[in-house]
Amino acid sequence: MALNVRSTLRLDTAHDARVPRFNIYLLRLLYILMFVFLGRDAWTHILTHQGSWNPDEAVAWCVWAAFSLLALPGILHPLRLLPLVLLEITYKVLWLAVVAYPRWSNGQLAESPRTEHLTFVFLLVVLPIVAVPWKYAFAHYVRGGSPPVPARAEAQA
Repeated sequence: MALNVRSTLRLDTAHDARVPRFNIYLLRLLYILMFVFLGRDAWTHILTHQGSWNPDEAVAWCVWAAFSLLALPGILHPLRLLPLVLLEITYKVLWLAVVAYPRWSNGQLAESPRTEHLTFVFLLVVLPIVAVPWKYAFAHYVRGGSPPVPARAEAQA
């Protein structure tokens, strides 16, 4: 059973035909970026850490490492791993609203280089917001619609 890259990157039968290819490819790009860059940072930090961990800091690094691993199947099945992207959007927007905005509005953002750096990194949340097929996400996660029937199953029925 050989891996056919061309057929793997096409819309597979599990994708809802109503989701634009643009969104599928943007999601795949997002998962690749998460796997490569987030994975590199998180796993390097975890594997090279010395001494005892601050439990709160360890939770953050472990969550980011888990995100990077879960992004791998998202490359092949972008809609199945959409909740991962929705979680990413939620925690980044929440952090920007709760941490970054108050510091920025009080003129204190530049006082903390770490907070300022995270703010600029988290502002890239625009990419996942653009990548998400919101109509699909609303239909399947808010209204609770059933997953689409694969095209092959329809043809056999």
